[in-house]
Amino acid sequence: MNYIGSKAKLSPWIKDEIQKIVGLDLSEKVFCDMFAGTGIIGRTFKKDVKQIISNDLEYYSYILNKNYIDNYQQIINKEYYINQLDNLSLVENGFIYNNYCMGSGSERQYFSDENGKKIDTIRIKIEQWKIDKEINENLYNFLLASLLESADKIANTASVYGAFLKHIKKPASKTMILKSANFIETDKPHQVYNLDSNELIKKISGDILYLDPPYNQRQYSSNYHILNTIAKYKPFIPKGKTGLPKYNRSNYSRKNDVYKTFEELIKNADFNSIFLSYNNEGLMSPKEIKNIMTKYGEYNLVTKEYQRFKADKNRTHKATKTYEYLHILNKKN
Repeated sequence: MNYIGSKAKLSPWIKDEIQKIVGLDLSEKVFCDMFAGTGIIGRTFKKDVKQIISNDLEYYSYILNKNYIDNYQQIINKEYYINQLDNLSLVENGFIYNNYCMGSGSERQYFSDENGKKIDTIRIKIEQWKIDKEINENLYNFLLASLLESADKIANTASVYGAFLKHIKKPASKTMILKSANFIETDKPHQVYNLDSNELIKKISGDILYLDPPYNQRQYSSNYHILNTIAKYKPFIPKGKTGLPKYNRSNYSRKNDVYKTFEELIKNADFNSIFLSYNNEGLMSPKEIKNIMTKYGEYNLVTKEYQRFKADKNRTHKATKTYEYLHILNKKN
């Protein structure tokens, strides 16, 4: 998925730096991915550790991680259900079509009319199967994660859902194909939560805590609100030109709150090794982060320069140099 702050390209470096601290053998380690997003880091460590604890306050992230992390055993006949969903007759007047497609009169164009109807059709069927007990929770989360990723590929946006494009771009004009969100199978179960990080940290413990909170004032709930809407599929009255629902505002995206909120998280963490991903554009400076972390143990910092791609006003993409900071704390408990 096109995702702000994605660690897909940085995950090998992050894993290498973590193993330099905790050792190569992770088989008895409990690893917590506290701000999981699309679950890239959790997936990177899933087959190597004793258990993953994954958390994100956004519901679409919760569904993705319920599939990619919580699903750990083979699901029989999952491709049969994918094929069934991909070939249904389209319903009319579903929630996505009515509110986020131009043909309905909504004046919003997040999807083509056909794709909006197809998203509705598949989402309604998945929910009906769950209600009828045709599918269990594991298969439900797999199918819903597959829909979220497939819908994202044909969205008529410039990577995020803060706004839609005036004209249907080429990828968005193609008919959506439902593709499987295949997960890594392991021999041990994992945990996935949909809670405020500062509340969850009081209830869990482990060996490795990986933190990747929002860096700046962008709100993930507004930037990815369509994915939350598809995942929840509960009716509401969309607001404004972009059709926003009510959404979460993270303290990690508030300049006046982030410092205190972050220190509370570190203070309450019952983990031996803590790793914080943060870049040079973040609300907290490296010095501020160091000042907090050194209160609670031995601190270190490693840095990596990399190229990331950023959408500009003309909807093109340009390479931008940035720095990823990995702040490291060996905590004294």
